[in-house]
Amino acid sequence: MSVSQIPSAQAGESAHPAAGQPLPEGRHLDREESWLRFNERVLELAEDESVPLLERVRFLAIFATNLDEFFMVRVAGLMTRMAAGFPAEGTDVRLPEQVLENALDLAGTLTVRHARAFTERIAGELAEHGIEILRWKELSAAERAGLSDFFARRIYPVLTPLAVDPAHPFPFISGLSLNLAVLIAEPATDSTVFARVKVPPLLPRFIQVSQYRYVPIEDVIAAHLTQLFGGAEVIEHHVFRVTRSRDLEVSEDVTENLLQVLERELLQRRNQPAVRLEVEESISADVLDKLITELGIDTRAVYRVPGPLDLSGLSALADLNLGELRYPAFVPLTPPFSQDPSIFTAIAERDVLVHHPYDSFAASVERLIEEAAEDPRVLAIKQTLYRTSGKSPIVDALIDAAEAGKQVVVVVEIKARGDERANIAWARKLEQAGCHVVYGFVQWKTHAKIALIVREEPDGTLRRYCHIGTGNYHPTTARIYEDFGLLTAGPEVGEDVAALFNHLTGYSRVGAYRKLLVAPEALRTGIISRIDRQAERRRAGQPARIAFKCNALVDEAVIDALYRASQAGVPIDLWVRGICTLRPGIAGLSDSIRVRSVVGRFLEHSRIYAFGAGDDADSQVWIGSADMMHRNLDRRVEALVLVTDPGHQRRLRRLIDLGMDDGTSSWWLNADGYWTRHCRDEAGNPLRDVQETMVLMRRVRPADD
Repeated sequence: MSVSQIPSAQAGESAHPAAGQPLPEGRHLDREESWLRFNERVLELAEDESVPLLERVRFLAIFATNLDEFFMVRVAGLMTRMAAGFPAEGTDVRLPEQVLENALDLAGTLTVRHARAFTERIAGELAEHGIEILRWKELSAAERAGLSDFFARRIYPVLTPLAVDPAHPFPFISGLSLNLAVLIAEPATDSTVFARVKVPPLLPRFIQVSQYRYVPIEDVIAAHLTQLFGGAEVIEHHVFRVTRSRDLEVSEDVTENLLQVLERELLQRRNQPAVRLEVEESISADVLDKLITELGIDTRAVYRVPGPLDLSGLSALADLNLGELRYPAFVPLTPPFSQDPSIFTAIAERDVLVHHPYDSFAASVERLIEEAAEDPRVLAIKQTLYRTSGKSPIVDALIDAAEAGKQVVVVVEIKARGDERANIAWARKLEQAGCHVVYGFVQWKTHAKIALIVREEPDGTLRRYCHIGTGNYHPTTARIYEDFGLLTAGPEVGEDVAALFNHLTGYSRVGAYRKLLVAPEALRTGIISRIDRQAERRRAGQPARIAFKCNALVDEAVIDALYRASQAGVPIDLWVRGICTLRPGIAGLSDSIRVRSVVGRFLEHSRIYAFGAGDDADSQVWIGSADMMHRNLDRRVEALVLVTDPGHQRRLRRLIDLGMDDGTSSWWLNADGYWTRHCRDEAGNPLRDVQETMVLMRRVRPADD
């Protein structure tokens, strides 16, 4: 439904309808289109000449990786629902076919735009700075000779050409692999034979010819195809790439060991159906038809683009050590309590709020776990792990603690999408060291970011120290993801976190938490009740306000509560980095709602939910792991914590105000679902960059304001 079809208040009608009045149909935007519009914002940064060149290259790579994820999860899900005859997700009853058609069309438009941004703009700008990505025909004779030697030594030994004939069926094409479709002549029968050559995934995407000169690996393979086929005539060859569904299915009534079930599902994942086919635009019709037929792919999900394919590999070039082409170097601030001999002393005195990446993750969260592992007064450590790094100081500290005889409980979410194998490996390593490893619930993912440390104080009492965060315990992403973490020794928070861990490990039931909102039991109702309270205050003529910062806003019940609060006249500011299916600015429905998005150097990842004007009994600020999505509220264990320190509350509110300010560079969501970028003022000067501003502010302001 278009915006024009959504009823608005007519002349003479109240701009603030009664609370019980039905909301209009068509009030929710298309979720899939909203996701693609987020990736379009990433692409706009790649196209922005004011962004450092290698960072634009990085944004191209991020766009490609994001789009892979979209097809593996969202498009695959739509195709599954379509096959089963189920409607698309959401309260607006739409057929998956309708949603899929729109998603595939927009994805195709963005795919071509992305490829052209590289071939027609960024590749040339890289060349101007001496960084060249060349095709085989552009190389010198000496360079080709060197690559031929490289091919013989490093590539040829791991290639396996697979011909297709009556004795050799069409081979399985693994997801996200680069491949060459080859037609070779068969002189004996005066016919052609189709063959497939898989590009080795463990070799570099772009082979370095000399300093800052690169060639796509498929070009090197293509130039030596006759060696693979015994000197046979190669008639034509074309590069293609297949994307397959990646979602895992684990039955909720499973009685087997969850770890074993997931390992089996991971082995079966490779056989998931194909959901996208990418080919270079030069491919012949016959070869393309062959691929479409054999893969059973929907023709609408076939994309012909200028090569090279798979630009996610550009991330290696973005890491080149050329400082003038990258964002200025940034060193996180070391929190003031780092001078204290014990982090527990600092937290016992007052709550500490850390803001990553501006505040050092290593000097705060990592230090907490490492010091807990070493402190002889610490008796127990409990922690959730959703994602972590390949070499994790936190995991090492947990292992050290277990080996020192402390009780260590780790809730490892082995169903974390994309990190299943890594998390299984961590789980086994932790178990071998003596940690008690729990895999959470079969039907829910454990997404909460919580840690609990039980310590015997000098007076003999036991005290709980907690960390509740918005981001993962991942030292690598903590340098590029924007997140908050609360370090507290507050007794009520400690009791709540202890009860939540008991629920995760022992299936105990908790009647109510005092300082936490926990999904799936009560987080949605807790958020909606607080939205409704602000609406009640506004109707009573009292000050009211709602301000959210999150990654996604999709849940219809929460959105409808926000609509009703807007109808009551509550000013509502929503800083949403990614998907948002709320329509702002519609008279009589959402005219007091503003939606902004910031995409930049750091991934805006924190979740903040602020209610009230800040100076009344109903004013609250919550932070935590949950976005306002069905999966977070219904199918995950999530936790938000109430921030009680007035200084911390002001700091969180100021951040949202800064992001929503008209003088801040951001994208503004329109009622029709399109986002408009506002990055310059009327005189053409750049608007404030909120992330650069935060970097400067952290240099002059203590971490715990």
